[in-house]
Amino acid sequence: MPTSSVTNRAVGISGSPSPSSRTRLLVESALGRLAGGGLTTRLIDLASLPADALLGRGTAPEVVAALEAVAAARIIVAGTPIYRATYSGLLKAFFDLLPQDSLRGKVGVAIATGHAAEHALAIDHGLRPLFASLGATVVATGVYGTSANFPNGAPGPEILSLTDRAVKEALALAGSSTE
Repeated sequence: MPTSSVTNRAVGISGSPSPSSRTRLLVESALGRLAGGGLTTRLIDLASLPADALLGRGTAPEVVAALEAVAAARIIVAGTPIYRATYSGLLKAFFDLLPQDSLRGKVGVAIATGHAAEHALAIDHGLRPLFASLGATVVATGVYGTSANFPNGAPGPEILSLTDRAVKEALALAGSSTE
């Protein structure tokens, strides 16, 4: 696929089992900012995909479309709640379906939410290696939020500012990298 066709696309992957999660709110926020930067965006909600196809035990048009959307995007935003100090099984199952080196030339943005601030290390010890294993370049700023970052259930200014910073880094990297 020519570079010009992917440079204006971004995909957000919500690896939360809950459709109303804090993780999804941050992924949506990042996609909104990317759309504001002129990119065409798409949200992939892994919890809504058929389980058998997500686990590789069959195929489903929804999973094929999600994988194709990732292949066609230049920026991949992956969000996950942190369970037992690592990313969700949903996110792992989806990334396992991606072919080796399929994220080469793409920019990754790591977003995670959890209960304890100490679990922020999951970005560096889990999400960065997950992206890197498929060839993505990951932005320097990882976004990690706890309940304190979501007053009244909505992302607060501090976590939104961090998300903005990660998105700006992604746009800069995507604009300067080659396919």
